[in-house]
Amino acid sequence: MREERNTARPLRVRADRRNAPGAVARAIVRSGGLLLLCALMAPAFADTGKEQPAPVRLAVFDFELDDVSAGASKAGEKAADIALLKAVSEKARQVMVQSGRYSLVDTGGSDSEQVKGRSLKTCDGCEAAIALKLGAEQSLLGVVTRVEMSSYAVQVQIRDARTGKLVNQQSAVFLGSDDGWSNGAASLLRHRVLSNDYPP
Repeated sequence: MREERNTARPLRVRADRRNAPGAVARAIVRSGGLLLLCALMAPAFADTGKEQPAPVRLAVFDFELDDVSAGASKAGEKAADIALLKAVSEKARQVMVQSGRYSLVDTGGSDSEQVKGRSLKTCDGCEAAIALKLGAEQSLLGVVTRVEMSSYAVQVQIRDARTGKLVNQQSAVFLGSDDGWSNGAASLLRHRVLSNDYPP
């Protein structure tokens, strides 16, 4: 897993004299005729009549914790951890919906013991069948691994609800405290899961 900072990915712009304001302005003047032609032709191509694909119905289950740190509690998840995981889950749902590619299926009505016990991470992909029962086309399971108090990992798996096949799987390690889990999960979703730069 590649280590990443728990910050939004910065946009890097290379310094290039060709991109200086003066150079850009001169290029626009020289190509004025072409720009005008494109502007006149734009309305003809604006409406192609092609419908956008419907958003995929996605069941985003609550994120789960895998605590492998030296201070892991033998009594199970602490109330503070559960609250943090709830915040991570809501952030993940928000990011997926904002992409325009997905619509959410409510997972709160599931009577699955794995869902209630937050043990989907150990059921070998059973979340796909649970998602199908809820009316979803795909399932999303996220796991936060607490490595130590200053670093953590986030893993996301998306499965086809009918076949159980993995559609996308991404993970990354982040530096930061527990309070950064939401930002780390959002960063992984935006820059890996939803990005075309990374293979599923």
